[in-house]
Amino acid sequence: MEKIRWVIEESEKYLANTTRDPESQPLVIDRGEGVWVYDIEGNKYLDFTSGIGVNNLGWPSHPDVIKVAQIQMTRLAHAAANDFYNIPQMELAKRLVQLSPGNFSKKVFFSNSGTESVEASIKLVKGTGRKYLIAFLGSFHGRTLGSLALTASKPVQRYSAGPFSIGVFHVPYPNPFRNPWKINGYEKPDELINAVIEYIDFWLFQHVVDPEEVAGIIFEPIQGEGGYVVPPHNFFAELRKLAQKYNIPLIDDEVQMGLGRTGKMFAIEHFNIEPDIITLAKALGGGLVPVGATIFRSDLDFKKKGIHSNTFGGNALSMSIGLKVVELIKELMPHVNEIGKIFGEELCQMKVDDCRGLGLSLIHI
Repeated sequence: MEKIRWVIEESEKYLANTTRDPESQPLVIDRGEGVWVYDIEGNKYLDFTSGIGVNNLGWPSHPDVIKVAQIQMTRLAHAAANDFYNIPQMELAKRLVQLSPGNFSKKVFFSNSGTESVEASIKLVKGTGRKYLIAFLGSFHGRTLGSLALTASKPVQRYSAGPFSIGVFHVPYPNPFRNPWKINGYEKPDELINAVIEYIDFWLFQHVVDPEEVAGIIFEPIQGEGGYVVPPHNFFAELRKLAQKYNIPLIDDEVQMGLGRTGKMFAIEHFNIEPDIITLAKALGGGLVPVGATIFRSDLDFKKKGIHSNTFGGNALSMSIGLKVVELIKELMPHVNEIGKIFGEELCQMKVDDCRGLGLSLIHI
């Protein structure tokens, strides 16, 4: 333990305060292998978090992903992909368009993280000329100032950063276990859905903001930091109807729950709706590189060249890795559902108050 304590003490001296906690999380990771991680003294831990949603294919990554990375980095890693063109970027964009729900024309913007993919979605919907966004209480959408304005899972995440200028209204998420109306959403799902829709359509739209000024509604199909909350099955269909009534785009944040985590490529596929925008990150980089992606309806594209860009997004190395990751996840989906069913049944036997989730995105409290 002496070496571990020394690394932690030195780290605390030189690294910024983030979410590391030397008391509750005194883990100094040395290497990973499959679902296991090892600390610098050889202790072995089962990683239930998949590297916070990054290592969906295991630690350090799938052998096929590593092989692709090795080949690509000897050929071309960077490519200034928002100024020039490269084939891996084009191919991954095409594949994500093909795989994502929505039988309409789509495009993709590549970035480096989940918060960047959300920031791009904000710019896209504000390009309609509308001003405001709606997000849900309990949501997590990132930590840069635009996405942080949407985040509402813990006050500490927003501490000292406000006020926020992008214009966000937060509304209750249809949490079947805990909601402002004290409705048991497992027994009365329609009553809970109606309560949330009425809150938006009546209380918000008739008393606070004109829906014609709302640029988008952003949501997590299953809330992550909010508590792995699965809404009633028909909720998103009703939200889609409300959004179509006022011509408001829906932004589906799949940064944590996408790419096979729930047993489908996109978690929203469990709910049979087609969002206008989908944000991705985390697992898309295969545990090797940071990647963000924003898939969007083509008519929402940035209205002028130069409105949005970045330096590293769409680089050839990340794109080649992303292509292989998507291919492997598609193959592994039946396994996720098989193991998820077994894991879920065992987990729910241990529950105290609630057991919930889909695929391998599970929690008991």
